[in-house]
Amino acid sequence: MKITRISLHVVPLTSHATYYMSDGKTCDRVESVVLRLDTDAGLTGWGEVCPTPRYLPAYARGVAPAIEELAPLLLGADPVGPEALLGRCDAALRGHPYAKSALDIALWDLTAKAAGLPLYRLLGGRRMESAPLYHSITCVAPAEMAAIAEAAYAEGIRQFQAKVGADDDWQADVARIRAVREAVGPEPLVYADWNGGASKLSALRIARALGDLDVMLEQPCDSLEACAEVRRVTARAMKLDECVHDEESLLKAQALGCADVVAVKLSKFGGLSAARRARDLCLHFEIMMVVEDTWGSDITTAALAHLAVATPPRYLLNACDLSGYVAPRIAPDGPARAGGRLAPAERPGLGVTPDEAVLGAAVAVYR
Repeated sequence: MKITRISLHVVPLTSHATYYMSDGKTCDRVESVVLRLDTDAGLTGWGEVCPTPRYLPAYARGVAPAIEELAPLLLGADPVGPEALLGRCDAALRGHPYAKSALDIALWDLTAKAAGLPLYRLLGGRRMESAPLYHSITCVAPAEMAAIAEAAYAEGIRQFQAKVGADDDWQADVARIRAVREAVGPEPLVYADWNGGASKLSALRIARALGDLDVMLEQPCDSLEACAEVRRVTARAMKLDECVHDEESLLKAQALGCADVVAVKLSKFGGLSAARRARDLCLHFEIMMVVEDTWGSDITTAALAHLAVATPPRYLLNACDLSGYVAPRIAPDGPARAGGRLAPAERPGLGVTPDEAVLGAAVAVYR
């Protein structure tokens, strides 16, 4: 089987609610890039990447130039066994993991389709029927955040991420976190996410003001060293996101003793291949994981769902239903949350069929 055509589509996604985050970050409308690989065997592989502005050094408009650079290497190549072909891509174009993420997902989709198997079978086998989800709550007034949490709780969600730091008011953030915790009761997991926008002082004041309230901290500061210091002083469990993006940073976080939970995001690491390696490192060090991605719709949601259910339940904290936060839906048969959980399809590959009317005309085609 050989790759005969590469197509790129850009789909604007609109969030159902504007996300306000620390340090002036917002997210309400983003561009998702969908990559299609056609083959001489009649099989098609799909990938997706949706970089979020001001999150990492990644840009949706940077995907097409990277794929154009790699197109001569990809066309005519055998897509089965993604890591071999991705290794050649890395030699031809260093870096740009977010652009390669969409390519890697499409290669895995084709590999699983060629085998006639759902993708999770190639990622370690199914360890659970469905993965637990968390619900992300935008940083607004405490009462509004509590209402969002209550609505998600009614849908079966039992893990809640509260965005904080949008107005640089640490006392307001304490009120927000307390409101969410009180809204869902004592049992669910609640964690406060600064997206790296807090100073050590602010993070420490907030953590101390919460007293004995059961709340986890997520990425309070920009650097790994600062997060480690907050973790050491407060003795609160911590989830790391932005500052853990490859194997080297994951090993450093483990050495610093602050990697209670790590966000394994597909495009952050560079696709399913790299995310699977990160997952296995986390398993070795007994680190809990959140399997997710920066943003996106049905294709990336399907990819993360396959990796999530192939992860031992003991070490999977949660996954993310990205397509449930945005419109339009790219694939009507994509995975959807049910009872606070997410499950991939049993069909071969990713198990999704994108709606070409939603994708629109390709912005680039390589034959």
